[in-house]
Amino acid sequence: MTSLEQERWSRVKGRLKAEVGDDVFSSWFARMDLEGLEKDTARLSVPTRFLKSWIQSHYGDRVLRCWQAEERNVQKIELTVRTAAIKTQAAKPRVDDQPEASRDQRVEKSNGAEHRAPSAAPIPVSTAHEASGGSPLDPRLTFDTFVVGRSNTLTHAAAKQVASARRGDLVMFNPLYIHAGVGLGKTHLLQAITWAGNANGDRKILYLTAEKFMYGFVSALKNQNAIAFKEALRGIDVLVIDDLQFLTGKNMQAEFCHTLNALIDAGRQVVIAADRPPSDLETLDDRVRSRLAGGLVVEMGPLGEELRFEILKNRVLAARAHHTGFDVPDSVVSYIAKSVTHNGRDLEGALNRLLALSKLTGQPMTMEVAEREVRDLIRPQEPKRVKIEDIQRVVARQYNVSRSDLLSSRRTANVVRPRQVAMYLAKTLTLRSLPEIGRRFGGRDHTTVLHAVRKIEHLLGNDTTLADEVDTLKRQLQLE
Repeated sequence: MTSLEQERWSRVKGRLKAEVGDDVFSSWFARMDLEGLEKDTARLSVPTRFLKSWIQSHYGDRVLRCWQAEERNVQKIELTVRTAAIKTQAAKPRVDDQPEASRDQRVEKSNGAEHRAPSAAPIPVSTAHEASGGSPLDPRLTFDTFVVGRSNTLTHAAAKQVASARRGDLVMFNPLYIHAGVGLGKTHLLQAITWAGNANGDRKILYLTAEKFMYGFVSALKNQNAIAFKEALRGIDVLVIDDLQFLTGKNMQAEFCHTLNALIDAGRQVVIAADRPPSDLETLDDRVRSRLAGGLVVEMGPLGEELRFEILKNRVLAARAHHTGFDVPDSVVSYIAKSVTHNGRDLEGALNRLLALSKLTGQPMTMEVAEREVRDLIRPQEPKRVKIEDIQRVVARQYNVSRSDLLSSRRTANVVRPRQVAMYLAKTLTLRSLPEIGRRFGGRDHTTVLHAVRKIEHLLGNDTTLADEVDTLKRQLQLE
């Protein structure tokens, strides 16, 4: 490459950086080199096929326009994936003459030949992560701001272990599957893993919501670079997927299953979060559920009052760092912790109301103010969420049969009636569909479940003994 070509390339990069911004340029173009100019074609190279596909799909026209602004004869961009090609000493420009992006490359020597290996300039974790196609990261969601309590100790420990592991370490829990209700800290832990792992480790960790995964796959199909998309995902050291319950579509689930299998078989870590255990993800294929259940499945329980108090105290301290006049007495914090019980997001909302009131009016945070501001966040105590396994256990105990009897094909009277009662309770006390209930009762058809439900409903109107038994079972299930 001549010095004139080098000068033109340097100006083209300057134009490109001005158009896309420093962060995007550093992420996608810092390792793009000019190989040469031939007639109407500018030949460029990048180190990976994924970079090539991404630049061609998203920035090809923009790169060409920047070239044409400097050299009108250029009508076409040719982008290739460079190999460790041998560069002679005479052809290599001096370090002082290299443009900014080329200075970020180091020269490795092997058997007397010089090989150029890319070395990207340090960029913020969040910028690099989003440039790699990851979902946005919230800088507040780190391990430092996560409050540990009785309901999340095991989950927190497992997440820390994943984040602190190094490339080459034995993968202990694969996949790590975290499930919990809304607002109990799943996303916080998943993003904390991503922040800590990418900042401190030698592994590449990618955080994706299920929606982002589906969007990326559809976009890759539309732009005809699905292979590059798959290769990029399977080259990740740790793949973190949030809100798996929203993954829909046969093709999408098949692609996720292939990616999951490829990563686990290659010894790469997978971390997944959803609002229910793998067995309750009715829309997923049996093979995917089985693979998910084969790792470490941990549940984050409801936030106890003591943990809610600690979360609020931490949030007050964090808010005070930006608003020094914000002060909430412990008695008010204790009242909110005792009254706002639903989830962590309601706690955050309650505190944000008090903070806004303090900043806008300067009003002191008294108990009277707190009671007024958070009264609509105080929800009636919700009934316990009953699981099908609980129903089977309690019914089997009540009727002196085994759980395996309920799941079996036995048709004796002492088993059929308890089985029908259990199916009826599963339909009335859970949100599970008829096909899912049938699957959980030994793989029965949904019509069998429907028949059982209608049979018990009919009997309850005429058989007071059965009605009393069912009421007793419901009370036991709410107490256990």
